[in-house]
Amino acid sequence: MANWNQILDEINSKGSLYDTYRRQYLERIHEITGRNIIIYYSGWLQKGGNNLPLSISDMDKTGFMTTLHDLDHSKGLDLFLHTPGGESAATESLVQYLRSLFGQDIRVFIPHMAMSAGTMIALSAKEIFMGKQSNIGPIDPQFMGIPAHGIIEEFEQAKKDIAHNPASLPLWQVIISKYNPTLLGECQKAIEWSKEMVLNWLKNCMFSELEQTEAETKATNIVDFLSDHILQKSHSRHIDMEQAKGIGIVVRDLEENQELQEAVMNLHYSCILTFEKTPACKIIENHKGIAYISMPGNQGK
Repeated sequence: MANWNQILDEINSKGSLYDTYRRQYLERIHEITGRNIIIYYSGWLQKGGNNLPLSISDMDKTGFMTTLHDLDHSKGLDLFLHTPGGESAATESLVQYLRSLFGQDIRVFIPHMAMSAGTMIALSAKEIFMGKQSNIGPIDPQFMGIPAHGIIEEFEQAKKDIAHNPASLPLWQVIISKYNPTLLGECQKAIEWSKEMVLNWLKNCMFSELEQTEAETKATNIVDFLSDHILQKSHSRHIDMEQAKGIGIVVRDLEENQELQEAVMNLHYSCILTFEKTPACKIIENHKGIAYISMPGNQGK
């Protein structure tokens, strides 16, 4: 017969009702695919603006190390993304880590949204699963919430206006004074860095079986489209499944497999409900129920 502490430990290991349902659907997806399942979910739509760890950062590496430990890496990885994006350096490091474990055998599922650096992670996979409701976004980097392309464009506009009308100099001095002297160069480097990362990932995974010239052309077209701030007009631009296919991304329709689609959407809803009804703000979890859950004042669970 179990004692008090053993029963308490068993109850705690089961988690909340939301944890139970979420893990039930994680296990169901694993049964359908036979692959390792990891969810990387942020509650930014429910809890944005509260100074919580909602975006991609180096702190997430611990969560992935925790949930990937003891998995059979030969079975590949299906990564479920729901994120607003985050730091470029952390994104690069995370992709490198996942590839060190699973090589090219990584698929990404986007039940709803994977924006900015989330899109970059998705483009490092061999294929992306999306539904009619799913969105990716532009990959242009930001500084202090301002698109790097936008800062460069503002400087270029100032140069043109001042050359054409020197009397506009005092006005532009006020506007440009909000930027530090090195920002323009940092913006350009950040743009080149993000484009270089995604270009290499596409060529070395999604298009690795294509002839080199064709792979280079396809990857370049995708990167140019997603990083063109003038074309996209907004960093928050939503790009749907058909648009993603149209620019050459290897996208598979979730609707092709109704059993899988139902399990994926049930998992998505259970994650969203977890954010709405509990203090959780970010979840990294595998199909075995091993989770790393960020909450206010508490990192990991």
